[in-house]
Amino acid sequence: MRLREFEEFAQHRGGALFRTALLLCGDWHLAEDLTQTALARIHASWGRVRRADSPEAYARSVLMRCFLSHRRLRRSGERPSLGELPEPPAAPDGDPALRVTLLAALAQLPPRDRAVLVLRYWEDRSVEETAAELQLRPGAVRSQCLRALGRLRTALGPLDQLSAP
Repeated sequence: MRLREFEEFAQHRGGALFRTALLLCGDWHLAEDLTQTALARIHASWGRVRRADSPEAYARSVLMRCFLSHRRLRRSGERPSLGELPEPPAAPDGDPALRVTLLAALAQLPPRDRAVLVLRYWEDRSVEETAAELQLRPGAVRSQCLRALGRLRTALGPLDQLSAP
């Protein structure tokens, strides 16, 4: 019964965890590894996870810790170059060039900045939820968001260049 519950959870949330991991690291294979590691850790403590108020939030926290841990360990200095972004096509009303530019700028940020921005703005988490997942104080999340957004703006360059064809 518990194994089936975990399998259902992994099927339901695995895709979202992978997308978040891909946004964090920018590497398809590393994102797969991080997602697999996070799911393995969740499986090992599934009894506690399934009783949590929000197993999804618990899973995101585990994924964030896996990502930050991996970045601290720096097991490999190699970074494969991606010819294309491994994402589904943008919606017709979206601007694919802007999306590629934004993802490239996000990849230039330090890991903690990426984690804060992805949780706050991509995952649409509150300051308190982001603080809990990254084990920070809410004030630290706010100040980190401000600094990270400033770094992102610097990496993006002037806004008039983004909208030019």
